[in-house]
Amino acid sequence: MLVRVAVPEPVAEVTDFSIPGPGGPIAARMYRPALLARPAPALVWFPGGGWVLGSLAAADLVCRKLANEIPCAVVAVEYRQAPEHRFPAAVDDCLAATGWVADQADRLDLDSRRVAIGGASAGGNLAAVVAQLARDQGGTKFVFQVLVYPATDHRARGDTSYPEAFDRADADWCWAHYLGDASGDDPRASPLRAADFRRLPRTLLIAATHDPLREEGELYAAALASAGVEVEHASYDDVHGFFSTPGLGASDAARGRVVDALRRVFGDRSTGSAE
Repeated sequence: MLVRVAVPEPVAEVTDFSIPGPGGPIAARMYRPALLARPAPALVWFPGGGWVLGSLAAADLVCRKLANEIPCAVVAVEYRQAPEHRFPAAVDDCLAATGWVADQADRLDLDSRRVAIGGASAGGNLAAVVAQLARDQGGTKFVFQVLVYPATDHRARGDTSYPEAFDRADADWCWAHYLGDASGDDPRASPLRAADFRRLPRTLLIAATHDPLREEGELYAAALASAGVEVEHASYDDVHGFFSTPGLGASDAARGRVVDALRRVFGDRSTGSAE
């Protein structure tokens, strides 16, 4: 049997570093493509993995693609994982990391006026939560958020008819490990349960048709739109997890949608290419 092995795409600069966090140093990785104008626009990216399995390595392929294709600096953040570190540890780490990136923008050669936030699955959940908290606390003013099949409500009972892919039982397993005894009704866990969706960043929400999280993503997009937030909602005929594997299924088309959106948001003050 032939096994397809993805080869990481070259990026001009890839730098591992740590960010001071509430529970200790937070591992981070910055991707900066060649010929990128400085200070550079930045996308802060939270990996998926159900709050349990996420890592910088798991997000590496897609972060390289995004950095080169937009082009922009991409800062991936490896927040603390459950069950060793349950809710709200991941939220606290992601909020601290985004605040640090914005505060240190000059030193990192980033444009603090052009910082976007995003993530896939659990990472999309955390991006949505951090955007809400930053708004409420007067923190980083994100110009855009990219939410890829985000988990938005722990009580959601989405479609369970895809037993060979990520299904509702898998989602429940992730929530159980993440929450422990904490209440999932807390909007820091379930951003769809927030009281106010106004004044949040412009949003691109990517969904997979065959995904138990599809309906709660649609509801989140609708809540944002009803509150006057500019929302673009794109659905692809694929399964949960497709976005993070370049070249597989609809991943390239969906990533192209993200690239186009962030190019518009960041403007034409940056030029870049792959190494």
